[in-house]
Amino acid sequence: MSKYREFILCGQYRCEISENLVIFTVMPRNKLKKYRDIDAFPNVVYRPNSIAGKWGTEFFHNDGPIALELGCGAGKTTLELARRHPGRNYIGIDNKRARVWWGARNALEEELNNVAFITARIETIGDYFGCDEIKEVWITFPDPYPKPSKSNKRLISPEFIQIYRKFSAPECIFHFKTDDNALFEFTLKTLEKENALIHRLSRNTHEDPDLDEDVKIQTVYEARHLEDGKTIKYVCFSLATDYTD
Repeated sequence: MSKYREFILCGQYRCEISENLVIFTVMPRNKLKKYRDIDAFPNVVYRPNSIAGKWGTEFFHNDGPIALELGCGAGKTTLELARRHPGRNYIGIDNKRARVWWGARNALEEELNNVAFITARIETIGDYFGCDEIKEVWITFPDPYPKPSKSNKRLISPEFIQIYRKFSAPECIFHFKTDDNALFEFTLKTLEKENALIHRLSRNTHEDPDLDEDVKIQTVYEARHLEDGKTIKYVCFSLATDYTD
């Protein structure tokens, strides 16, 4: 069995399975309703591997560039980017279905046809997209996993970069934001080791007048961090060393 805990909806119960333990818990009614709703949302894709390499033709029905937001939560950044850039397509990915429900519902209400959502672990996304299919990736305020033994779980780590290389086009731009100083320094060191090309770097995004306004879109966590007096760090990079801006 996988070392990762699996979550399976069993009627009104949630079944948590690990290597040594099975727990059934009663799900709150509001969460159960969201789970039922999201099953019917046409902008939530449940078998993304079946359209790998064909997102433009089979889902979005256009040839616009495709961007991902990893760990999108309720989709605030995904939705705002989609509103600002109707000629581009955006896919938000998060493993929490109750969070994705908010973003998917709002996208439907606003008739944002350039938005999709996937509920999945980031580790699995290498199978969901074709070679060179993704042109932009947003990683905003991921879990810092401060323990060194968990460094391979950080979303900018050698392990994840190998996954991103599977589907990112040579011109693909990555945006990374965090309030965590240690994670930011780890990220910069990892990018150097991976021979990534850094295009922009800021250690205080909201005081930097030269950054694109898209970078200043605030997530829920970001707003909280700013209220607490924290500064937001940002780096923009590409994985292709021969990329020209």
